Amino acid sequence: MAIRCVYTDLDGTMLGRGGSLFRTAEGAFTLLPARALEACHRAGVEVVIKSGRRRAQVMEDARLIGQSSYIFEVGTGMALDGEVTFLTGDLQPREDATIHEQIAASGAPDLLMRHYEGRLEPHLPWALDREVSHLFRGDVDADQANRLLIAEGHEGLRLVDNGWIAPDTHGFHLIPAGCSKAAAVAAHMRARGYAREECIGVGDSAEDLDVAAVVGRLFLVANSDAGDGSAYANVERTESEMSEGFYEAVIRTLAEAR
Repeated sequence: MAIRCVYTDLDGTMLGRGGSLFRTAEGAFTLLPARALEACHRAGVEVVIKSGRRRAQVMEDARLIGQSSYIFEVGTGMALDGEVTFLTGDLQPREDATIHEQIAASGAPDLLMRHYEGRLEPHLPWALDREVSHLFRGDVDADQANRLLIAEGHEGLRLVDNGWIAPDTHGFHLIPAGCSKAAAVAAHMRARGYAREECIGVGDSAEDLDVAAVVGRLFLVANSDAGDGSAYANVERTESEMSEGFYEAVIRTLAEAR
């Protein structure tokens, strides 16, 4: 079956060292990810970024690669041809407060930083100017943190482990409990009328791995820390890391779809 859409993470996946489209994991110059994007364009395949980055950042990244749709702040929001939707259920922006500010007012971010003092901190400067998620860096067990949130009355929120950002340091997002990259990808697929078999995902984190539940194939790049993906039958690992792994996933899929 022909492929109609590629859902890809940015950092550690489509982008190489330093968050560059034109660098490998080792920092060498490469055109492979750009060539993968060109191959998608020639085949009429949409490329949708699914990232933990802020909306303004992802919007610019999507514009640079010539795409009109993107998913931002770990699936809490989606832009589709200029129309932005917050996929946060009853928790929506108000005139007097963003969703980010409403989460702050709940006390949940302070609870996590108190409980994990010295192990969890705001991931500055990227934690600033966010609309939904609270972004942290550190080394904690997200499942344990989520049990703490539930015990303290914050069952409407969850802490998401979005993978390595440095040795012994992960990035974490505190978001509404019903949000995920997988749910956002599914929402975009419904809006476009894409069938599961017509879509693939590429990523490097556990949050990316769960997209396997809604797409036909999910590729984890070789540098992924999301395990072997054995929980899903449609998960494959690339031989290459980061940007080169993204190229491998795209070109392999397009070649096999002919």
